[in-house]
Amino acid sequence: MDSLAAKRSSIIATASFMLSAWHNPAARVFNADLLVVLTAASLPWSTSLASIFSACWVLAVALTFDHSAFLRFLKRPACFLPIALFALAAIGTLWSDASWSARLYYIGPALKLLFIPALLFHFQHSERGWWVFVAFLVSCTLLMAMSWLVLLEPGISLKQDDPYRGIFVKNYIDQGQEFALCAVTLAYPIYMLLRERRIWPALLLLAILLGFLANMAFVVVSRTAMVTMPIMLAVFAALHFRWRTSALIFAAAAFLAGASFVASSQLRATVNSFVRDYQLYKETNTATSVGLRLVYWQKSLRFIQEAPLVGHGTGSTRGLYEHVKTGIEGTATAEAVSNPHNQTLAVAIQWGVIGVILLYAMWLSHLLLFRGEGFAAWVGLLVVVQNVLSSLFNSHLFDFHEGWMYVLGVGVAGGMVLGERLRNSPAAPQSVFGP
Repeated sequence: MDSLAAKRSSIIATASFMLSAWHNPAARVFNADLLVVLTAASLPWSTSLASIFSACWVLAVALTFDHSAFLRFLKRPACFLPIALFALAAIGTLWSDASWSARLYYIGPALKLLFIPALLFHFQHSERGWWVFVAFLVSCTLLMAMSWLVLLEPGISLKQDDPYRGIFVKNYIDQGQEFALCAVTLAYPIYMLLRERRIWPALLLLAILLGFLANMAFVVVSRTAMVTMPIMLAVFAALHFRWRTSALIFAAAAFLAGASFVASSQLRATVNSFVRDYQLYKETNTATSVGLRLVYWQKSLRFIQEAPLVGHGTGSTRGLYEHVKTGIEGTATAEAVSNPHNQTLAVAIQWGVIGVILLYAMWLSHLLLFRGEGFAAWVGLLVVVQNVLSSLFNSHLFDFHEGWMYVLGVGVAGGMVLGERLRNSPAAPQSVFGP
């Protein structure tokens, strides 16, 4: 009874603290932190909830900022480059031939980039950034458990029309990106725990890591994740191990991949689909995944040549594909899309070389932000590397799910890294959170 009373008292005290935000600056910061945690926790499950929580965060965080300090903070390349890319998308509506509804609609994918500077600024001074990572990991772990349950009992899935097994919500690409990021990210804390000889916590995280890998091998295989994960693992090995240890790790990884390939018919089918899809496209013009991408990319290069400097304008992509589609309906060359399935091409078509320069400069500035040691730097580095690699095959920076993974990962981890540097500087300034 005493324990129950203590928990009730703790809940009441926390609720009272949160409600005191109108006159309590610490409560305002806490509430803003909590909304980012809820955004990260809801992202694997619901687009709507993630949008609602992120919008509420904007309102909450506006009460915590020292606005003059924030304006000075925006001088950093990691801050002003995302803003510049969004501004280009907004200005690009002026020379687009698309309808105004299409122009305004396609500003939306770049809008989330404006959250990056605000998150960097906020989590530079908040000490709860790790809550966001834990929330995302726990949420993905629960989704992984549901994926296994859906495999055993498909009737409980909310995506009854999805042809892929083991999908409870969203789709196999989103799920694969989440699981791949969590699996490789866990390598760092496991490594650190083993160095400190904390065996049981390391084993728990290792079990979760293996659960993600097993799910990707035997339940839902994402081809994008298959390509990006080995490179992400190579980044980890290069940063933390000597070459002999790295060689052993890659040998073990190769053995594990080979064993998974032999044991998993799903994995074999996914790997074989690369060649099969290409052959079907070349021989019959069938609209396979590989064939469609090749067609999209070939046509994209023609569009870019027509307007290389500033592109065709925001929202122009689908109209361009409509004008050049050929062949019988359902074939690869007859498809018209608004997304060329490559982030560089998606930017170049609409905003030309200027857009590509801003995109690459932003990615580079965020990569440079995560130089150094520590868990936050590791998470941020992986988020950027994954987004850059997966954007070779998709427009993941502008897609809702993967785009928000990037925004939250860079914003929160980058803020934590900047905060650590700020606290370690000889003359650390006072907190910039206003009253």
